[in-house]
Amino acid sequence: MARNTQVAADHHAPPVTQTLAQFVAHHPSRGWSDAVEHEAHRTLMNWVGCAVGAAHHETATAALGAVQALQPASQATLLGRSERVDMASAALINGISSHTFDFDDTHLKTIIHPAGPVASAALALAEHAGGSGRALIDALVLGIDVSCRVGNAMYPDHYDRGWHITGSTGSLGAAAACARLLKLDAGKTAMALGIAASQPIGVREQFGTMTKPFHPGAAARAGLMAALMAQHGYSASAKALEAPRGMMQTISTKNDWSEITSQLGERFEISFNTYKPFACGIVIHPSIDACARLRAQGVTPDQVERIELKVHSLVLELTGNKEPADGLQAKFSVFHGCAAGLTFGHAAEEQFDDAIVNRPDMVALRRKVVATVDQAIDEASADVTAVLADGRRVHVFVEHAVGSLANPMSDAQLEAKFRGMADPVLGAARCSALIAACWHVAAAAEVRTLARQGALSAEAGRHTG
Repeated sequence: MARNTQVAADHHAPPVTQTLAQFVAHHPSRGWSDAVEHEAHRTLMNWVGCAVGAAHHETATAALGAVQALQPASQATLLGRSERVDMASAALINGISSHTFDFDDTHLKTIIHPAGPVASAALALAEHAGGSGRALIDALVLGIDVSCRVGNAMYPDHYDRGWHITGSTGSLGAAAACARLLKLDAGKTAMALGIAASQPIGVREQFGTMTKPFHPGAAARAGLMAALMAQHGYSASAKALEAPRGMMQTISTKNDWSEITSQLGERFEISFNTYKPFACGIVIHPSIDACARLRAQGVTPDQVERIELKVHSLVLELTGNKEPADGLQAKFSVFHGCAAGLTFGHAAEEQFDDAIVNRPDMVALRRKVVATVDQAIDEASADVTAVLADGRRVHVFVEHAVGSLANPMSDAQLEAKFRGMADPVLGAARCSALIAACWHVAAAAEVRTLARQGALSAEAGRHTG
Protein backbone atom coordinates (compact mmCIF):
# COMPACT_ATOMS: atom_id res chain seq x y z
CA MET A 1 0.00 0.00 0.00
CA ALA A 2 2.31 2.74 -1.26
CA ARG A 3 1.47 6.25 -0.09
CA ASN A 4 3.20 8.49 -2.62
CA THR A 5 1.27 11.71 -3.21
CA GLN A 6 1.22 13.37 -6.61
CA VAL A 7 0.73 17.11 -6.14
CA ALA A 8 -0.05 18.67 -9.50
CA ALA A 9 -3.14 20.47 -10.75
CA ASP A 10 -4.22 19.01 -14.08
CA HIS A 11 -6.14 21.23 -16.48
CA HIS A 12 -5.83 18.70 -19.30
CA ALA A 13 -7.22 15.57 -17.70
CA PRO A 14 -8.62 12.80 -19.90
CA PRO A 15 -12.42 12.53 -20.17
CA VAL A 16 -12.77 9.93 -17.44
CA THR A 17 -16.44 10.70 -16.73
CA GLN A 18 -17.33 9.71 -20.28
CA THR A 19 -14.88 6.79 -20.26
CA LEU A 20 -16.46 5.28 -17.16
CA ALA A 21 -19.97 5.93 -18.46
CA GLN A 22 -19.22 4.07 -21.70
CA PHE A 23 -17.71 1.21 -19.69
CA VAL A 24 -20.70 0.87 -17.35
CA ALA A 25 -23.26 1.13 -20.12
CA HIS A 26 -21.64 -1.16 -22.67
CA HIS A 27 -19.41 -3.74 -20.95
CA PRO A 28 -20.94 -7.17 -21.66
CA SER A 29 -22.81 -9.09 -18.98
CA ARG A 30 -20.43 -11.43 -17.17
CA GLY A 31 -17.57 -10.00 -19.17
CA TRP A 32 -14.90 -11.24 -16.78
CA SER A 33 -13.18 -14.38 -15.56
CA ASP A 34 -14.61 -17.12 -13.34
CA ALA A 35 -12.38 -15.84 -10.53
CA VAL A 36 -13.94 -12.36 -10.73
CA GLU A 37 -17.42 -13.90 -10.86
CA HIS A 38 -16.70 -15.95 -7.74
CA GLU A 39 -15.30 -12.94 -5.90
CA ALA A 40 -18.49 -11.02 -6.69
CA HIS A 41 -20.53 -13.72 -4.96
CA ARG A 42 -18.15 -13.72 -1.98
CA THR A 43 -18.50 -9.95 -1.78
CA LEU A 44 -22.29 -10.12 -1.88
CA MET A 45 -22.48 -12.85 0.76
CA ASN A 46 -20.13 -11.03 3.12
CA TRP A 47 -22.16 -7.82 2.70
CA VAL A 48 -25.48 -9.57 3.34
CA GLY A 49 -24.14 -11.22 6.50
CA CYS A 50 -22.84 -7.91 7.83
CA ALA A 51 -26.14 -6.16 7.10
CA VAL A 52 -28.25 -8.87 8.72
CA GLY A 53 -25.96 -9.14 11.73
CA ALA A 54 -26.21 -5.46 12.63
CA ALA A 55 -29.85 -5.02 11.63
CA HIS A 56 -30.99 -4.54 15.24
CA HIS A 57 -28.04 -2.49 16.45
CA GLU A 58 -29.08 0.85 17.92
CA THR A 59 -27.38 2.58 14.99
CA ALA A 60 -29.72 0.96 12.45
CA THR A 61 -32.76 1.34 14.68
CA ALA A 62 -32.14 5.05 15.19
CA ALA A 63 -31.72 5.62 11.46
CA LEU A 64 -34.88 3.65 10.75
CA GLY A 65 -36.81 5.83 13.20
CA ALA A 66 -35.77 8.90 11.23
CA VAL A 67 -36.74 7.27 7.92
CA GLN A 68 -40.14 6.22 9.23
CA ALA A 69 -40.91 9.82 10.21
CA LEU A 70 -41.01 10.49 6.47
CA GLN A 71 -43.72 7.84 6.03
CA PRO A 72 -41.89 5.97 3.24
CA ALA A 73 -43.71 3.73 0.80
CA SER A 74 -43.24 -0.03 1.10
CA GLN A 75 -40.88 -0.76 -1.80
CA ALA A 76 -37.87 -2.64 -0.53
CA THR A 77 -36.57 -4.99 2.16
CA LEU A 78 -34.47 -4.17 5.19
CA LEU A 79 -32.16 -7.15 5.68
CA GLY A 80 -32.63 -8.75 9.07
CA ARG A 81 -35.81 -6.78 9.87
CA SER A 82 -39.53 -7.04 9.15
CA GLU A 83 -40.08 -3.41 8.18
CA ARG A 84 -40.20 -2.35 4.52
CA VAL A 85 -39.43 1.15 3.30
CA ASP A 86 -38.89 3.02 0.03
CA MET A 87 -35.90 1.87 -1.99
CA ALA A 88 -33.78 4.96 -1.25
CA SER A 89 -34.31 4.47 2.47
CA ALA A 90 -33.56 0.75 2.15
CA ALA A 91 -30.26 1.66 0.48
CA LEU A 92 -29.52 3.99 3.39
CA ILE A 93 -30.43 1.60 6.20
CA ASN A 94 -28.86 -1.53 4.68
CA GLY A 95 -25.73 0.50 3.97
CA ILE A 96 -25.61 1.64 7.58
CA SER A 97 -26.20 -1.87 8.92
CA SER A 98 -23.56 -3.42 6.69
CA HIS A 99 -20.86 -1.09 8.07
CA THR A 100 -21.96 -0.82 11.71
CA PHE A 101 -19.87 -3.76 12.94
CA ASP A 102 -16.87 -2.62 10.83
CA PHE A 103 -16.84 -6.22 9.64
CA ASP A 104 -17.37 -5.56 5.93
CA ASP A 105 -15.14 -5.99 2.90
CA THR A 106 -12.00 -3.94 2.25
CA HIS A 107 -10.19 -2.99 -0.95
CA LEU A 108 -6.77 -2.82 0.67
CA LYS A 109 -5.09 -0.52 -1.85
CA THR A 110 -7.47 2.31 -0.89
CA ILE A 111 -9.08 1.10 2.39
CA ILE A 112 -12.45 1.46 0.63
CA HIS A 113 -15.26 -0.78 1.88
CA PRO A 114 -16.85 -1.08 -1.56
CA ALA A 115 -19.88 -3.32 -1.12
CA GLY A 116 -21.62 -1.10 1.44
CA PRO A 117 -22.59 1.72 -0.93
CA VAL A 118 -22.79 -0.34 -4.13
CA ALA A 119 -24.63 -3.47 -2.98
CA SER A 120 -27.02 -1.50 -0.74
CA ALA A 121 -28.16 0.67 -3.65
CA ALA A 122 -28.21 -2.12 -6.21
CA LEU A 123 -30.21 -4.61 -4.14
CA ALA A 124 -32.86 -2.02 -3.22
CA LEU A 125 -33.32 -0.97 -6.84
CA ALA A 126 -33.19 -4.50 -8.25
CA GLU A 127 -35.73 -5.74 -5.72
CA HIS A 128 -38.19 -2.95 -6.47
CA ALA A 129 -37.72 -3.18 -10.24
CA GLY A 130 -37.83 -6.98 -10.40
CA GLY A 131 -34.22 -7.24 -11.55
CA SER A 132 -32.50 -10.58 -12.06
CA GLY A 133 -29.65 -11.98 -10.06
CA ARG A 134 -27.43 -11.79 -13.12
CA ALA A 135 -28.16 -8.08 -13.46
CA LEU A 136 -27.38 -7.58 -9.76
CA ILE A 137 -23.97 -9.27 -9.99
CA ASP A 138 -23.11 -7.33 -13.16
CA ALA A 139 -24.02 -4.08 -11.42
CA LEU A 140 -22.00 -5.02 -8.33
CA VAL A 141 -18.82 -5.78 -10.31
CA LEU A 142 -19.08 -2.63 -12.43
CA GLY A 143 -20.09 -0.31 -9.59
CA ILE A 144 -17.23 -1.50 -7.39
CA ASP A 145 -14.83 -1.02 -10.31
CA VAL A 146 -15.91 2.61 -10.68
CA SER A 147 -15.60 3.48 -6.99
CA CYS A 148 -12.26 1.71 -6.48
CA ARG A 149 -10.68 3.04 -9.66
CA VAL A 150 -11.56 6.59 -8.64
CA GLY A 151 -10.23 5.77 -5.19
CA ASN A 152 -7.00 4.41 -6.68
CA ALA A 153 -6.54 7.67 -8.55
CA MET A 154 -6.88 9.85 -5.44
CA TYR A 155 -5.42 7.71 -2.65
CA PRO A 156 -3.66 8.51 -0.33
CA ASP A 157 -3.92 12.30 -0.61
CA HIS A 158 -7.71 12.33 -0.56
CA TYR A 159 -7.80 10.06 2.50
CA ASP A 160 -5.02 11.93 4.27
CA ARG A 161 -7.01 15.16 3.91
CA GLY A 162 -9.67 13.58 6.15
CA TRP A 163 -12.19 12.20 3.69
CA HIS A 164 -13.79 8.82 4.43
CA ILE A 165 -13.02 7.36 1.03
CA THR A 166 -15.73 4.69 1.28
CA GLY A 167 -18.43 7.35 1.26
CA SER A 168 -16.78 9.84 -1.06
CA THR A 169 -16.24 7.32 -3.87
CA GLY A 170 -19.17 5.11 -2.89
CA SER A 171 -21.79 7.47 -4.29
CA LEU A 172 -20.12 7.08 -7.71
CA GLY A 173 -20.07 3.30 -7.48
CA ALA A 174 -23.69 3.21 -6.37
CA ALA A 175 -24.70 5.53 -9.21
CA ALA A 176 -22.86 3.35 -11.73
CA ALA A 177 -24.46 0.16 -10.42
CA CYS A 178 -27.95 1.65 -10.50
CA ALA A 179 -27.43 3.16 -13.95
CA ARG A 180 -26.51 -0.31 -15.17
CA LEU A 181 -29.61 -1.84 -13.56
CA LEU A 182 -31.78 0.85 -15.15
CA LYS A 183 -30.13 0.15 -18.53
CA LEU A 184 -29.26 3.79 -19.01
CA ASP A 185 -27.32 4.66 -22.12
CA ALA A 186 -23.82 6.12 -21.86
CA GLY A 187 -25.10 9.69 -21.97
CA LYS A 188 -27.47 9.26 -19.05
CA THR A 189 -24.92 7.15 -17.17
CA ALA A 190 -22.52 10.07 -17.43
CA MET A 191 -25.22 12.32 -15.98
CA ALA A 192 -25.74 9.86 -13.09
CA LEU A 193 -22.01 9.95 -12.35
CA GLY A 194 -22.07 13.73 -12.65
CA ILE A 195 -24.93 14.10 -10.17
CA ALA A 196 -23.19 11.71 -7.76
CA ALA A 197 -19.93 13.66 -8.16
CA SER A 198 -21.55 16.58 -6.33
CA GLN A 199 -22.24 14.31 -3.35
CA PRO A 200 -18.95 13.02 -1.88
CA ILE A 201 -19.88 11.90 1.63
CA GLY A 202 -18.02 11.44 4.89
CA VAL A 203 -15.09 12.74 6.95
CA ARG A 204 -12.78 10.72 9.17
CA GLU A 205 -13.56 12.82 12.24
CA GLN A 206 -16.69 10.68 12.55
CA PHE A 207 -14.77 7.42 13.08
CA GLY A 208 -15.81 5.80 16.34
CA THR A 209 -19.35 7.22 16.18
CA MET A 210 -22.65 6.16 14.61
CA THR A 211 -22.00 8.58 11.77
CA LYS A 212 -19.18 6.47 10.33
CA PRO A 213 -21.62 3.75 9.12
CA PHE A 214 -23.92 6.53 7.93
CA HIS A 215 -21.36 7.30 5.23
CA PRO A 216 -21.79 4.13 3.08
CA GLY A 217 -25.55 4.24 3.63
CA ALA A 218 -25.80 7.88 2.58
CA ALA A 219 -23.55 7.17 -0.42
CA ALA A 220 -25.82 4.30 -1.45
CA ARG A 221 -28.88 6.53 -1.25
CA ALA A 222 -27.14 9.38 -3.09
CA GLY A 223 -26.00 7.10 -5.91
CA LEU A 224 -29.43 5.52 -6.30
CA MET A 225 -31.09 8.94 -6.44
CA ALA A 226 -28.49 10.17 -8.92
CA ALA A 227 -29.29 7.31 -11.30
CA LEU A 228 -33.05 7.83 -10.95
CA MET A 229 -32.66 11.55 -11.59
CA ALA A 230 -30.55 10.89 -14.67
CA GLN A 231 -33.14 8.41 -15.93
CA HIS A 232 -35.72 11.18 -15.81
CA GLY A 233 -33.55 13.68 -17.68
CA TYR A 234 -31.75 15.55 -14.88
CA SER A 235 -28.48 16.96 -16.17
CA ALA A 236 -24.96 17.42 -14.83
CA SER A 237 -21.55 18.41 -16.14
CA ALA A 238 -20.25 15.93 -18.69
CA LYS A 239 -16.80 16.21 -17.06
CA ALA A 240 -17.90 16.32 -13.43
CA LEU A 241 -15.12 14.02 -12.24
CA GLU A 242 -12.05 15.37 -14.03
CA ALA A 243 -12.62 19.08 -14.59
CA PRO A 244 -10.29 21.50 -12.71
CA ARG A 245 -13.22 22.36 -10.44
CA GLY A 246 -14.77 18.92 -10.70
CA MET A 247 -15.03 16.40 -7.88
CA MET A 248 -11.64 14.77 -8.07
CA GLN A 249 -9.40 17.83 -8.43
CA THR A 250 -11.42 19.64 -5.77
CA ILE A 251 -11.02 16.97 -3.09
CA SER A 252 -7.56 15.64 -3.90
CA THR A 253 -4.30 17.07 -5.18
CA LYS A 254 -3.30 13.59 -6.35
CA ASN A 255 -5.16 12.41 -9.44
CA ASP A 256 -3.48 9.57 -11.31
CA TRP A 257 -5.85 9.28 -14.27
CA SER A 258 -4.18 6.09 -15.48
CA GLU A 259 -5.61 4.31 -12.43
CA ILE A 260 -9.05 4.84 -13.97
CA THR A 261 -8.25 4.05 -17.60
CA SER A 262 -5.55 1.36 -17.41
CA GLN A 263 -6.88 -2.10 -18.29
CA LEU A 264 -10.45 -0.88 -17.91
CA GLY A 265 -12.68 -3.86 -18.66
CA GLU A 266 -9.74 -6.27 -18.28
CA ARG A 267 -8.66 -5.86 -14.65
CA PHE A 268 -11.51 -5.73 -12.13
CA GLU A 269 -10.95 -4.17 -8.72
CA ILE A 270 -13.31 -6.62 -7.03
CA SER A 271 -10.52 -9.17 -7.59
CA PHE A 272 -8.57 -7.31 -4.90
CA ASN A 273 -11.37 -7.29 -2.35
CA THR A 274 -10.73 -8.79 1.08
CA TYR A 275 -12.95 -9.83 3.98
CA LYS A 276 -12.42 -9.13 7.63
CA PRO A 277 -12.00 -11.89 10.21
CA PHE A 278 -12.04 -9.20 12.93
CA ALA A 279 -14.84 -6.66 13.47
CA CYS A 280 -12.81 -3.45 13.52
CA GLY A 281 -10.63 -1.10 11.49
CA ILE A 282 -8.51 -3.03 8.99
CA VAL A 283 -5.18 -1.54 10.15
CA ILE A 284 -5.63 -3.21 13.56
CA HIS A 285 -5.91 -6.70 12.07
CA PRO A 286 -2.18 -7.57 11.94
CA SER A 287 -1.83 -6.64 15.62
CA ILE A 288 -4.84 -8.75 16.61
CA ASP A 289 -3.54 -11.64 14.52
CA ALA A 290 -0.13 -11.39 16.20
CA CYS A 291 -1.63 -11.39 19.70
CA ALA A 292 -3.88 -14.31 18.81
CA ARG A 293 -0.76 -16.18 17.69
CA LEU A 294 0.89 -15.36 21.03
CA ARG A 295 -2.12 -16.88 22.77
CA ALA A 296 -1.87 -19.98 20.58
CA GLN A 297 1.75 -20.31 21.72
CA GLY A 298 0.60 -20.44 25.35
CA VAL A 299 0.96 -16.79 26.39
CA THR A 300 -1.88 -15.75 28.72
CA PRO A 301 -2.84 -12.26 29.92
CA ASP A 302 -1.90 -12.98 33.53
CA GLN A 303 1.70 -13.76 32.45
CA VAL A 304 2.16 -10.47 30.62
CA GLU A 305 4.13 -7.61 32.06
CA ARG A 306 4.25 -5.62 28.83
CA ILE A 307 3.30 -5.96 25.17
CA GLU A 308 5.72 -4.20 22.85
CA LEU A 309 3.97 -3.29 19.61
CA LYS A 310 5.72 -1.87 16.54
CA VAL A 311 3.52 -0.61 13.71
CA HIS A 312 3.34 1.81 10.80
CA SER A 313 2.46 5.40 11.71
CA LEU A 314 -0.97 5.12 10.05
CA VAL A 315 -2.00 2.52 12.64
CA LEU A 316 -1.57 4.91 15.56
CA GLU A 317 -2.96 7.81 13.56
CA LEU A 318 -6.22 5.92 12.98
CA THR A 319 -6.42 3.67 16.04
CA GLY A 320 -4.31 5.24 18.79
CA ASN A 321 -7.12 5.49 21.36
CA LYS A 322 -5.77 3.73 24.46
CA GLU A 323 -8.87 4.37 26.59
CA PRO A 324 -11.96 3.68 24.43
CA ALA A 325 -15.21 4.32 26.29
CA ASP A 326 -17.41 1.95 24.30
CA GLY A 327 -17.45 -0.60 21.52
CA LEU A 328 -17.59 1.90 18.67
CA GLN A 329 -14.47 3.64 19.95
CA ALA A 330 -12.76 0.30 20.63
CA LYS A 331 -13.04 -0.59 16.95
CA PHE A 332 -10.47 2.17 16.46
CA SER A 333 -8.16 1.18 19.29
CA VAL A 334 -5.20 -1.01 18.43
CA PHE A 335 -4.70 -1.34 22.19
CA HIS A 336 -8.10 -2.97 22.63
CA GLY A 337 -7.46 -5.11 19.55
CA CYS A 338 -4.27 -6.48 21.11
CA ALA A 339 -6.05 -7.15 24.39
CA ALA A 340 -8.88 -8.96 22.60
CA GLY A 341 -6.52 -11.05 20.50
CA LEU A 342 -4.52 -12.19 23.53
CA THR A 343 -7.57 -12.75 25.76
CA PHE A 344 -9.96 -14.42 23.31
CA GLY A 345 -7.81 -15.50 20.37
CA HIS A 346 -10.10 -13.57 18.00
CA ALA A 347 -12.06 -10.33 17.79
CA ALA A 348 -15.59 -10.78 16.46
CA GLU A 349 -18.39 -8.33 17.20
CA GLU A 350 -18.93 -9.64 20.75
CA GLN A 351 -15.35 -8.70 21.70
CA PHE A 352 -16.34 -5.08 21.02
CA ASP A 353 -19.38 -5.15 23.27
CA ASP A 354 -19.42 -2.20 25.66
CA ALA A 355 -19.28 -4.53 28.66
CA ILE A 356 -16.15 -6.29 27.32
CA VAL A 357 -14.48 -3.00 26.43
CA ASN A 358 -14.94 -1.70 30.00
CA ARG A 359 -14.13 -4.95 31.79
CA PRO A 360 -11.33 -4.28 34.33
CA ASP A 361 -9.04 -7.01 33.01
CA MET A 362 -9.35 -5.66 29.46
CA VAL A 363 -8.64 -2.10 30.61
CA ALA A 364 -5.58 -3.32 32.53
CA LEU A 365 -4.26 -5.33 29.59
CA ARG A 366 -4.71 -2.43 27.17
CA ARG A 367 -2.57 -0.29 29.45
CA LYS A 368 0.24 -2.85 29.17
CA VAL A 369 0.49 -2.33 25.41
CA VAL A 370 3.40 -0.04 24.51
CA ALA A 371 3.05 1.01 20.88
CA THR A 372 5.79 2.64 18.82
CA VAL A 373 6.03 3.69 15.19
CA ASP A 374 8.44 1.88 12.91
CA GLN A 375 8.19 3.18 9.34
CA ALA A 376 10.10 0.12 8.13
CA ILE A 377 6.98 -1.90 8.94
CA ASP A 378 4.23 -1.92 6.31
CA GLU A 379 0.69 -0.80 7.16
CA ALA A 380 -0.41 -4.42 6.68
CA SER A 381 2.12 -5.84 9.16
CA ALA A 382 2.80 -5.83 12.90
CA ASP A 383 5.72 -6.69 15.16
CA VAL A 384 4.65 -7.82 18.65
CA THR A 385 6.70 -8.99 21.62
CA ALA A 386 5.13 -10.19 24.86
CA VAL A 387 7.43 -9.48 27.83
CA LEU A 388 6.45 -11.93 30.56
CA ALA A 389 6.71 -11.60 34.31
CA ASP A 390 9.33 -14.39 34.43
CA GLY A 391 11.58 -12.42 32.07
CA ARG A 392 10.85 -14.36 28.88
CA ARG A 393 10.21 -12.52 25.63
CA VAL A 394 7.91 -14.14 23.06
CA HIS A 395 8.03 -12.51 19.63
CA VAL A 396 5.63 -12.68 16.66
CA PHE A 397 5.92 -10.83 13.37
CA VAL A 398 2.87 -10.81 11.11
CA GLU A 399 3.63 -9.87 7.54
CA HIS A 400 0.23 -10.78 6.12
CA ALA A 401 -2.69 -11.02 8.52
CA VAL A 402 -5.47 -13.52 8.03
CA GLY A 403 -8.03 -12.00 5.68
CA SER A 404 -5.42 -10.22 3.54
CA LEU A 405 -4.90 -10.87 -0.17
CA ALA A 406 -1.85 -12.98 0.65
CA ASN A 407 -3.70 -14.91 3.38
CA PRO A 408 -7.38 -14.76 2.36
CA MET A 409 -10.40 -16.12 4.16
CA SER A 410 -11.69 -19.30 2.52
CA ASP A 411 -15.28 -19.76 1.40
CA ALA A 412 -15.86 -21.96 4.45
CA GLN A 413 -14.48 -19.27 6.76
CA LEU A 414 -16.74 -16.68 5.12
CA GLU A 415 -19.75 -18.91 5.67
CA ALA A 416 -18.78 -19.40 9.32
CA LYS A 417 -18.45 -15.63 9.73
CA PHE A 418 -21.85 -15.17 8.08
CA ARG A 419 -23.45 -17.65 10.47
CA GLY A 420 -21.88 -15.96 13.47
CA MET A 421 -23.57 -12.71 12.49
CA ALA A 422 -26.85 -13.88 10.97
CA ASP A 423 -27.82 -16.96 13.02
CA PRO A 424 -28.83 -14.88 16.08
CA VAL A 425 -31.06 -12.73 13.86
CA LEU A 426 -32.60 -15.22 11.42
CA GLY A 427 -32.06 -18.62 13.01
CA ALA A 428 -29.89 -21.40 11.61
CA ALA A 429 -32.30 -22.71 8.97
CA ARG A 430 -33.07 -19.29 7.48
CA CYS A 431 -29.39 -18.44 7.60
CA SER A 432 -28.46 -21.57 5.61
CA ALA A 433 -31.08 -20.75 2.99
CA LEU A 434 -29.76 -17.21 2.71
CA ILE A 435 -26.17 -18.40 2.25
CA ALA A 436 -27.32 -20.69 -0.56
CA ALA A 437 -29.26 -17.85 -2.16
CA CYS A 438 -26.14 -15.67 -2.14
CA TRP A 439 -23.97 -18.32 -3.76
CA HIS A 440 -26.54 -18.97 -6.50
CA VAL A 441 -27.93 -15.46 -6.99
CA ALA A 442 -26.61 -15.09 -10.55
CA ALA A 443 -29.05 -17.81 -11.66
CA ALA A 444 -32.06 -16.23 -9.93
CA ALA A 445 -34.77 -14.84 -12.20
CA GLU A 446 -35.48 -12.17 -9.56
CA VAL A 447 -33.46 -10.96 -6.59
CA ARG A 448 -36.67 -10.54 -4.62
CA THR A 449 -36.23 -14.14 -3.46
CA LEU A 450 -32.89 -13.34 -1.85
CA ALA A 451 -34.26 -10.16 -0.30
CA ARG A 452 -37.22 -12.02 1.21
CA GLN A 453 -34.93 -14.69 2.66
CA GLY A 454 -32.83 -11.97 4.27
CA ALA A 455 -35.82 -10.32 5.96
CA LEU A 456 -37.76 -11.20 9.09
CA SER A 457 -41.47 -11.83 8.80
CA ALA A 458 -43.59 -9.32 10.69
CA GLU A 459 -44.88 -12.13 12.89
CA ALA A 460 -41.57 -13.83 13.65
CA GLY A 461 -39.59 -10.99 15.14
CA ARG A 462 -35.92 -11.43 15.86
CA HIS A 463 -34.77 -15.00 16.33
CA THR A 464 -33.96 -15.78 19.94
CA GLY A 465 -33.47 -19.54 19.84
